[in-house]
Amino acid sequence: MQSPYKLLGHFIGLILWCLLFSSGTFAQDSRAVSFDADWLFKKENLTGADKTTYRDESWRTLHLPHDWSIEDLPVQTPDSIVGPFSKGAIAGRDGGFLVGGTGWYRKHFVLDKRSAGKQTYITFDGVYMNADVWLNGNLLGNHPSGYTSFSYDLTPYLLPPGKANVIAVRVKNEGVNSRWYSGSGIYRHVWLTTLNPLHIDLMGTYVTTPEVSEQQATVSIATTLRNKPGKAPVTVLTRVYSPAGKLAGTDKTVITADSLTSLTQRLTVANPVLWSVDKPALYRVTVQIIQGSQRVDEKTTTFGIRTIRFDAQNGFSLNGKSIKLKGGCIHHDNGPLGAAAIDRAEERKIELLKQQGYNAVRMSHNPPSPGLLDACDQLGMLVIDEAFDMWVKPKTPQDYHLYFKDWWQRDLESMVQRDRNHPSIIMWSIGNEITESADSTGYAIGKQLSDAVRRLDATRPVTMAIPLFITYFNKGKKWEDTAPSFANVDVGGYNYADSKYESDHEKYPSRVMYASEYFPPKGLENWLKVETLPYVIGTFSWTAMDYLGEAGLGAPRLVKQNGQKNTGGSMLGGGGSSLFLNPAWPIFNAYTGELDLIGNKKVNSYYLDVVWKRSAVEVLVHTPVPNGYKEENFFYNFPDQLKSWSFPGAEGKKMPVYVYSRAQKVTLELNGKVVGEQTLSPKSITASFEVPYQPGTLIARSYTEGKETGADTLKTVGKPVGIRLKADRQTLQANRNDLSYISVDVIDAKGNVVPYVDDLTINFHVTGKGMIAGVGNGNPADVSSFQKPQKKVFHGRGLVIVQPTGGAGTITLKAEANGLKAAQIDLTTRSN
Repeated sequence: MQSPYKLLGHFIGLILWCLLFSSGTFAQDSRAVSFDADWLFKKENLTGADKTTYRDESWRTLHLPHDWSIEDLPVQTPDSIVGPFSKGAIAGRDGGFLVGGTGWYRKHFVLDKRSAGKQTYITFDGVYMNADVWLNGNLLGNHPSGYTSFSYDLTPYLLPPGKANVIAVRVKNEGVNSRWYSGSGIYRHVWLTTLNPLHIDLMGTYVTTPEVSEQQATVSIATTLRNKPGKAPVTVLTRVYSPAGKLAGTDKTVITADSLTSLTQRLTVANPVLWSVDKPALYRVTVQIIQGSQRVDEKTTTFGIRTIRFDAQNGFSLNGKSIKLKGGCIHHDNGPLGAAAIDRAEERKIELLKQQGYNAVRMSHNPPSPGLLDACDQLGMLVIDEAFDMWVKPKTPQDYHLYFKDWWQRDLESMVQRDRNHPSIIMWSIGNEITESADSTGYAIGKQLSDAVRRLDATRPVTMAIPLFITYFNKGKKWEDTAPSFANVDVGGYNYADSKYESDHEKYPSRVMYASEYFPPKGLENWLKVETLPYVIGTFSWTAMDYLGEAGLGAPRLVKQNGQKNTGGSMLGGGGSSLFLNPAWPIFNAYTGELDLIGNKKVNSYYLDVVWKRSAVEVLVHTPVPNGYKEENFFYNFPDQLKSWSFPGAEGKKMPVYVYSRAQKVTLELNGKVVGEQTLSPKSITASFEVPYQPGTLIARSYTEGKETGADTLKTVGKPVGIRLKADRQTLQANRNDLSYISVDVIDAKGNVVPYVDDLTINFHVTGKGMIAGVGNGNPADVSSFQKPQKKVFHGRGLVIVQPTGGAGTITLKAEANGLKAAQIDLTTRSN
């Protein structure tokens, strides 16, 4: 950056008698009503399904959000088509062997008489991808991007109130169009908004806070009206409410006839409560449009008051306090739910990451759902909002490069205008690992994009992620050729390029940098530079959580000693507790996460706890390697390790034990006897031991200056005797946007999880006011149904996701398995 970049953060009645489905969803626009219920669906490339007269009686009825690619395929073939997985899927390992195609959605609806003379809009939060939308046989438009939100004015084609309308949506997820699992269908929410002819535009409220101190904050509210007011004067009455719900400020502006349809109001909030990662305080602004004695519109927007600053001397500051970004990259899928952006699933993802010590996430590599950003606002998670994974040069044959030239401006506007009121967002990213970022084409595009973002929102810096391996994309180019691309943005994202920090700082001393991606085993190396170099503001691991697709990227491989790879796909050894994988079928997820696909900690996470000094010492054990094989690892994965000292059948075998600590020395004890001791250094926090396995207690202790700073204990568990069910929440809202995540543990007589149980199927049965929305485990090679009421456990653990079906009452989940004591849990649903 050329100078310190100081950035200052900144009902109408229900008109659908057909909306019988109660929704607890929060709309981006407070005037919108959910349009998620009772859609008809058919996965087939049909002709004529856009017509009002098309016969759809045999179609399946469902509620949105919906991802058809996570659903079981209609024809199953052992070893090649299992559950939703197909070995021959066009997207292959990139798409996690899940299947796209073409699908149709139709919805019949009737507007009541209160909609007469008004304007009605439909808004899609996200459809993957190439959505064509018709109303009553009239084409409203096509939207290629699978990630940006879009709206249509339905008014010209709506039938009079009381008559049935038909909206039809064709979705085409064809070919190879993504490097990761995208999902398919209308996988985010849909909204209907009916307004008076004079109204606030759907994206017509923009809140900034240009001046903030402990004593007061200036709040600026820019409002855009659609349709000019006409002859009668219009009053714009704006009120700001504090996090406690008290009136904190007000302004009234009168617009005369035929005046401009946009205005900016400024008001002062005394003693503001600042939004932060620890105390994410949220304000509300309500804008009313009054003409004569009638209130013709009212729109409420949530925002936060906070300041952000980036500079090379002091790094990143939030509200004047320096903060290091403990970040992780995340993709948009929700594991067993596929890409379906159910509100509670998005919220839980952020909850889990906050619990693991993260304070920032990078949206990789697309705009997220509005619900996920709401969760970041509410929970205090900083966000890099990212627009594109490619520009004009492709990464896969049918990806967004086909549409970039015609659509980049509209999609960038959609992202920034939709998201700019979220206080959690601290940077806008215009691209990830863009192929042309080291050539003149990329320089010109990058400037266009950066300038466009700044016109839409000048309160946050622009960034992009440039990889060290950019020379692989551009033969004959050098790292130095990326300088013009970095010059286009305000903060430099370095993918796997921490080795360039210091040399780049010498050349560009005002450049602010961060690790936009890094290999998980390089966590300490990257974090030490954050601790010591003020211009390096944080790190974002690849990835914070396992995701579907890019199969096997972070999974250990099993290789025969003679060098011949195991062609069986996966092998389990050491009593079923070891996982060694090849990067091909049946692996379906990347396995690079600190958390696995259902949210359980992996070795990456324990290691990061030590790096970030959340834990003094952690001990993990390498799973047994079958005779005749050796383990092969890639950049993204650690050797295969478990938080376990339970390996039946391995008695006497030497077990590799890893102890992680930032202390000066660690010791290892087995059954009360010290079996090892090692000295560590600030740049080397891993101690390795070989310990002959015998059941009992394994304890790692850490010491600095002769004093014990911590201890971590592993104990051999007993035999499996039962199942334990534990819900993250036992009281739910009685609507489909709430979920209960129920952990399924195989336990011994003392209640300890038995981690060597891997091949046991648990059967589930649910009754009452709910259904099973998904089942899962952390095994990246378990190609089986996510929706059938049964699942194998992995390392003794699994997950059931229960979804309310509507109405107050009780949901009962039972779990059974051969040879184990069954378990039952009761949930309560409450109506609003």
